[in-house]
Amino acid sequence: MATPASAGTTSASAGTTSASAGTTSAAAGDSKVVCTSKKPGLASELSHDIAGALNGRQGTWSLALYDRFTNTTCELKADTPFDSASVVKVSVLGALLRQAEEAHRKLTPREVKLTTAMITKSDNASTSALWHQIGAAGFKKFLALAHMRHTVPGSGGSWGLTQITAGDQLRLMQLLTTENAVLTPSSRSYALDLMNRVTPGQRWGVPAGSPTAATVHVKNGWLPRTTGGWRVNSVGAFTGGGHDYGMAVLSTGNGTMDYGVVTVEGAARIIHRDLTGAA
Repeated sequence: MATPASAGTTSASAGTTSASAGTTSAAAGDSKVVCTSKKPGLASELSHDIAGALNGRQGTWSLALYDRFTNTTCELKADTPFDSASVVKVSVLGALLRQAEEAHRKLTPREVKLTTAMITKSDNASTSALWHQIGAAGFKKFLALAHMRHTVPGSGGSWGLTQITAGDQLRLMQLLTTENAVLTPSSRSYALDLMNRVTPGQRWGVPAGSPTAATVHVKNGWLPRTTGGWRVNSVGAFTGGGHDYGMAVLSTGNGTMDYGVVTVEGAARIIHRDLTGAA
């Protein structure tokens, strides 16, 4: 397995990839899917296939992905802000784990109970308890350490209205899946294990079409608002079995939650297929 770059400095941006890689773009709505890859033909295939999956779908979408084995990245509106909904819960977990590391302690039984419910069941009460425990300063400190510069915490107790970007969410997936100075191996393993144990009813989204050999780590978010329709977001990492990649797909303006899920999963299936050849 190739040694991955440090998560603290890795970017989803195609502009950071070496000049020897191929870069291709394809129009998706009013923007472009831009992909870069060292694997011949893959950037063109991904950019056109992702655009094809999204064109004609209502709403606004954003996407970012990486694949370490082929040194591939793609992005679409990767720095555009979206309401986080429950996707922010992975960042809340990261902030708590970082605080515990700085205090040279393990999570308390209470914190284990709350984090498990927050990630595996998307429990809102547990999230609110941890959000207030961590505090605004603690959460912002984690964002700075993780180089999630475009993420803006929701005010007061409104963690679900945190403004996130696909690029920052991808950096978080990279942070959890490679050695870095922000989270220890045990902290990263804890977070990934919880994301692997998400309840079956919440395993929709980016896992759609993933290869059976890969271990799936996922967190989804869904939120209806009076303006802009449903927010439907999904982030995940896929490791093991010869795989090491991740993606974030964010959407707003969906008429229903189900419509947003179909959009997210349509893009995800294309990505899995093009990266791995999975049916």
